[in-house]
Amino acid sequence: SCGLYWRAYCSFATSGLPDVRERTLIAIKPDGVQRRLVGQIIQRFEQRGFKLVGLKMLQASQDVLSEHYCNLRTKPFYGSLLRYMTSGPLVVMVWEGHNVVQTSRTMVGNTNPAEAQAGTVRGDFSIHVSRNVVHASDSVEGAKKEIQLWFQTKDLLDWDSWDQTSNDDV
Repeated sequence: SCGLYWRAYCSFATSGLPDVRERTLIAIKPDGVQRRLVGQIIQRFEQRGFKLVGLKMLQASQDVLSEHYCNLRTKPFYGSLLRYMTSGPLVVMVWEGHNVVQTSRTMVGNTNPAEAQAGTVRGDFSIHVSRNVVHASDSVEGAKKEIQLWFQTKDLLDWDSWDQTSNDDV
């Protein structure tokens, strides 16, 4: 029967799957929002098979940004970075999936769009190193800190995705 086949498929598709609960923070920066790239960027992560577990659009505060970019405080571009990041709304997201941090970094591409490969978010959409459309966490530890900075636990949803579970009630 169809139900039996589907259960068998789901069991096969998810048996032995590595941990799919790794999470990363992806933020669409003001230039990405202004240029109306939000949908196209979200689509890339969905098509890759990652699960969206948190999403919000906001105007970032100086406090949150100074904490987020604390490792860049001594850089000469720090002040202009904060001005840019507060110049318009951001779309901040938490994505979940197997090896999501490293895979997202690859999908986003090099910080400098001149060095970013075609097919990456920055390679396709960025116009300048200071207007590179998107932020992606650089490590699992960094992702955890960034997610805690931008989201409260209650803002993140745990939900079952049919392609990442072996739920017998499918």
